[in-house]
Amino acid sequence: MWGYFFGGNSQQKKELPKKAIVELREHISTLNKKKNHLQQQMDDQDQLARKYVSSKQTTLAKNALKRKKGYETNLIKVENQIETLETQLVSIEGANLNLETMKAMKQGAKAMKQIHGEYDVDKVEDTMDEIREQVELADEISEAISRPVGNEYVDEDELDQELAELENENREAEREKVKPQKQPAAAVPVQKEEQLPSFPAVNKATPVSQDDEDEAALKALQEEMGL
Repeated sequence: MWGYFFGGNSQQKKELPKKAIVELREHISTLNKKKNHLQQQMDDQDQLARKYVSSKQTTLAKNALKRKKGYETNLIKVENQIETLETQLVSIEGANLNLETMKAMKQGAKAMKQIHGEYDVDKVEDTMDEIREQVELADEISEAISRPVGNEYVDEDELDQELAELENENREAEREKVKPQKQPAAAVPVQKEEQLPSFPAVNKATPVSQDDEDEAALKALQEEMGL
């Protein structure tokens, strides 16, 4: 079977599986229509037989049953044909799928063979060696062009010393920032006590009359005048 499919390159052989699948599907569809028609004929004859039996027409009922049997025989044949064709269709579809799969695999193997034919392990190793040599050469060139020329030489020890001095200055500045600054205590304002005006004491125990007060005021005035 595989020799038949792979043996020739004609267009007819390539299209044969697809054509067979299409024809099988169409014929199965036709047989299904025939099957439905026979089933309908059987149902009609069964109804006629029941009708004739109910009306006591035995001969007509028997003829209807005979016709039903004939339709049933043809129906069985059609169903068998459908089953056979469906089995064949599944087989052809599977074989065609396998064929297409094998073609794809064969094409892939051919492509891989063509790709691998352009190089082998030795060529790959040679290529990798060339790449390594070029990378090393590029590093050497980069190092060479990065070196100072003329009087551009710088003393590394001197640079290290200047760097250390800068670091010390930076640390001192950081310490000055961290030290807390003392602030003078705020003076607390002293509130002066408000002096209330003094009033002459009043003796509440002994009531004083208006004449006594006048007399006392007169004596005080005389004493101030020296009388």
